[in-house]
Amino acid sequence: MHYYPTEFIAAMLNSVMGTSEKVAFYIRFANELQIKVLPPDINESFSKFTVKEGKIRFGLAAIKNVGINVIESIVKSREEKGKFENFSDFYDKIDISQVNKRAIESLIKAGAFDCFKVFRSQMLAVYEKLLDGVSNERKKNIQGQMSLFADFKEDFGDIEVKYPNIKEFEKKYLLAMEKEMTGLYLSGHPLEEFEETLNLRTNTRITEIISTEVLEEGIIEQGSGIKDGDRVIIGGLIAEVNKKITRNNDMMAFIRLEDMYGSIEVIIFPKVLQKYRQNIEEDSVVLISGRVSIREEEQPKILCETIEPLMKVNNDKVYILVEEEKLRKEAFDKIKNTLLDYKGGQQVYMCTKKERQKFSLPSDYWVKIDEELLDYLKRQFGEENVKVQ
Repeated sequence: MHYYPTEFIAAMLNSVMGTSEKVAFYIRFANELQIKVLPPDINESFSKFTVKEGKIRFGLAAIKNVGINVIESIVKSREEKGKFENFSDFYDKIDISQVNKRAIESLIKAGAFDCFKVFRSQMLAVYEKLLDGVSNERKKNIQGQMSLFADFKEDFGDIEVKYPNIKEFEKKYLLAMEKEMTGLYLSGHPLEEFEETLNLRTNTRITEIISTEVLEEGIIEQGSGIKDGDRVIIGGLIAEVNKKITRNNDMMAFIRLEDMYGSIEVIIFPKVLQKYRQNIEEDSVVLISGRVSIREEEQPKILCETIEPLMKVNNDKVYILVEEEKLRKEAFDKIKNTLLDYKGGQQVYMCTKKERQKFSLPSDYWVKIDEELLDYLKRQFGEENVKVQ
């Protein structure tokens, strides 16, 4: 590990390839060591995770529906006939008796063909017809001496696939496809735009809560000292919602919350569910406060106390200047209810002129900057004493 960290992590990734949570752990571990894990690539990847020039290339065997036989056939075609130049060249070179539609669909969704600089939406629209065309053409040629594109290559070179004129899928949909195929987000993360907000609004990462786990070869996910009953504030994406009826005929919910590093089950009891029902939807980004529940032989859970939408912090901040410290509380009491009416993700500071101090208001009083709000604050404190920057 000390002398060959990249090779070591690649070996660990290969040993846990069937468990996406452990794969995610090692990829995060690699990132912390400034070791880059590159996404799957039909021209560069092999079945396993491999090391090249100090970087780790994602292994194709970690993609669902792509069996070892399929990968070995693709790699063999690539090594014997050269790298695939484009989508039609891929079809022309592969052994279609070994590579099926389901495998190609999964490779597209995982981003393995992104090197061809074609939208995944366009490739998904044509991949089935292309494979059918290749199959039919090869059936006609009993001796197998002629490929689908042979006639064209002789006179015109490689033909281009006629892709439909459609837009690429939205980023969140591309990420969802990657997660579906690999259990991981490969080209980004849905929470990236909320990273700064999560750092400001939460006090705990999910990986700090889930139990200390001894992984292969002695690598340990260090515990953070969080104990049963501790109150935490976590944030992330609601990946799954399950509602159940209790014995008392009340509704409760079990949700799976994901941040950028892990996931955890959150239990929402009937009274809390009734109060925050409108905030509990799949794919919502939320902030949850609650208590940690740790039981033997079980993964830790969170007993939810509050759940609210997570509003992205804007870099702009509101500064309110008051004359001196002893006037600050009175000034805050005067405006706090109005601030709640404009609740948002932009921080509000109260500054004192005499003491030259700056105080950040609690996140409950952060605002969405609005002309009406600014006009109100300027009437209260004077136009020169309210700034946005």
